[in-house]
Amino acid sequence: RMLQDLTGVDPKTIPLDDKDTMSIFSSTTALGVTPEQIGSEVGTYGVPEFGTKFSRGMLLDTKPTTFEELIRLSGLSHGTDVWLGNAQDLINQGIATLSEAVCTRDDIMVYLMKCGLEPNSAFKIMEVVRKGKATKDPEKWKEYEALMREHNVPEWYMESCKKIKYMFPKAHAAAYVTMAFRIAWFKVHIPKAYYAAYFSIRAKQFDYDIMCFGKEKVKCKMKEIEQQGNQAQNKDKDMYPVLELVLEMYERKIRFLDVDLYKSHSTKFLVEEDGIRPPLNSIPGLGEVAAEGVYKTVHEDTFDCIDELQAKSHAGKVVME
Repeated sequence: RMLQDLTGVDPKTIPLDDKDTMSIFSSTTALGVTPEQIGSEVGTYGVPEFGTKFSRGMLLDTKPTTFEELIRLSGLSHGTDVWLGNAQDLINQGIATLSEAVCTRDDIMVYLMKCGLEPNSAFKIMEVVRKGKATKDPEKWKEYEALMREHNVPEWYMESCKKIKYMFPKAHAAAYVTMAFRIAWFKVHIPKAYYAAYFSIRAKQFDYDIMCFGKEKVKCKMKEIEQQGNQAQNKDKDMYPVLELVLEMYERKIRFLDVDLYKSHSTKFLVEEDGIRPPLNSIPGLGEVAAEGVYKTVHEDTFDCIDELQAKSHAGKVVME
């Protein structure tokens, strides 16, 4: 919604077959950066569904090139015992391709019907698998396996189904990926708006002192967090994905402007011609309530000195400093 407000582009008009957008799920080229610059071989930092280390690993294993493959990956990432120790191994060993693997619950019913099973039987098997019940009633599962063998269903397919504890519905995966792809389109084509929206909405641990003074300071903080490993504070762990986005933004030649009493918003990052203007509350120690008070006083009231601004905005002495 914020991206629409910033750009005037209706997300529903974004083409879901945009080649440059699709390319960031397997490469960084469309972002104009190298993998070495951003520490990732794919360009999906900050893209819902595909931005975490786990999901980026899935992208590296599968190198998706179609929207349908992204839907399959979404199904895999939301299931339990569907990817790790299952589809990942089958794909890496060359036993199955991404399009053949069991990814969403619907895949099972459709595939079994294509093999010749009656729709009712295919549906029942799908229900057993997606609820993780294949191992809970071994006798019943043996019956299903015998039925599948009659229709030449591969052994690896049945074994894969047996391991599954929970499966995602394809409709959910399609809805998630549609939204993710639209956001990714903004990241590729209107990057300043994308970063401004991401930092405004998602970056709870944005720190002006660390992030707004060039990429070297950002890299330094990232290295510090990496060295601490699991011993890192939760605040720093939450900050790390934000740092990844900030570094990427710098590498794409987009910069932060100074926080400005008169130009900065209280809580939203603003897009300007020369860069992105951080909000007042991006300054450490300056909370949302204080930022709102200062912003409101600056834009709706008058003051002749710092003391008067402090009094009218109800901000504390530390905030004003």
